[in-house]
Amino acid sequence: MGRQAAVVLYVLAMVAVVVGVDILFFRHHIWARLAVNVGIVLVFAAFYFRFLKRA
Repeated sequence: MGRQAAVVLYVLAMVAVVVGVDILFFRHHIWARLAVNVGIVLVFAAFYFRFLKRA
């Protein structure tokens, strides 16, 4: 159960970062917001697969 809780917290942190960046910097820039959101998700995924995933 601890592993699932860690993954849920990780996903919630990613969502918080995406929403925060959207609201603070890219409120009226649709395409820039989409590109930055994709970039944030890719960074979080890379960090997850590099450091957090257990084989």
